[in-house]
Amino acid sequence: MPLRKIQTPNAPQAIGPYSQAIVVGNLLFISGQLPIDPATGAMQPDNIEAQTHQVLKNLSAIAEAAGSSLAAMVKSEVFLIDMAEFGLFNQIYALYFPKEPQPARATVQVAALPKNARIEIACICAL
Repeated sequence: MPLRKIQTPNAPQAIGPYSQAIVVGNLLFISGQLPIDPATGAMQPDNIEAQTHQVLKNLSAIAEAAGSSLAAMVKSEVFLIDMAEFGLFNQIYALYFPKEPQPARATVQVAALPKNARIEIACICAL
């Protein structure tokens, strides 16, 4: 099955040897997104609320570039540097997924993330 690279200027560019996203069959695999504003290249303020919003906006931009959307997300993997922020993160995340069924999800605490981000999210969407 052929792979198709997805690239959009509406999300941060990859900071390593990987693609923003790859399509294979009817699935879109989006690489972990950091809370970087693609227009300025700046990291969002050091709070989980602003960073969660930016990460979800970045995921949405990539999904749309591939012809999908967050509404078609089937699974997400969330990486937090502080599980004490889970409640705040969850409140923001819920705003983006108000309808059933919400995507499957794994959330883990990690020691550190690139660029000292508080959160990173990777996901899989249907096309």
